[in-house]
Amino acid sequence: NHGTGKHADEATNLVRDYCREHGLDLAVGWNGKKMPDGVSAEAWWREQRYKFFEDVTDLPVITAHHLGDVVENWIFTSLNGNPFLIPYRRDQYLRPFLTTEKSNLESWCNRKEVPYIVDPSNIDTKYRRNYIRHIMMPHVEKINPGIRKTIKKKLINSFKHSCKEDIL
Repeated sequence: NHGTGKHADEATNLVRDYCREHGLDLAVGWNGKKMPDGVSAEAWWREQRYKFFEDVTDLPVITAHHLGDVVENWIFTSLNGNPFLIPYRRDQYLRPFLTTEKSNLESWCNRKEVPYIVDPSNIDTKYRRNYIRHIMMPHVEKINPGIRKTIKKKLINSFKHSCKEDIL
């Protein structure tokens, strides 16, 4: 829980209720630290999440990063001079949905009656990733309607390369 008010508490309650109803273990942490001045909120929250997971478990942590996240991240990092694809695995973090469209994940949740909540900060374009998502992506897709297919292909090729390294 990032301690960002009403939404953070609603999300915590939603997950807590779901886990309780389905007999799943849950560890909840609250970020009570003050964000330093001049730090990106996105980077700060991500860093705090990773610290929490490292303190709580050494088991794999599965994230729901999806193809839209990969494309947006690639554009973001390209604009900063270092094009980067989100890796399938980093340490204990696994991202099995990187080639999956967000709409497919939402559809699955709806069909299986798995509740989810949308963070209202995800529409706030003051955050750079949201600016890319909501303002830039429609223009990028006009210039290159196949951008998702292109990035997905690059991603699959990177998986093949990393799998070979794991075998060696």
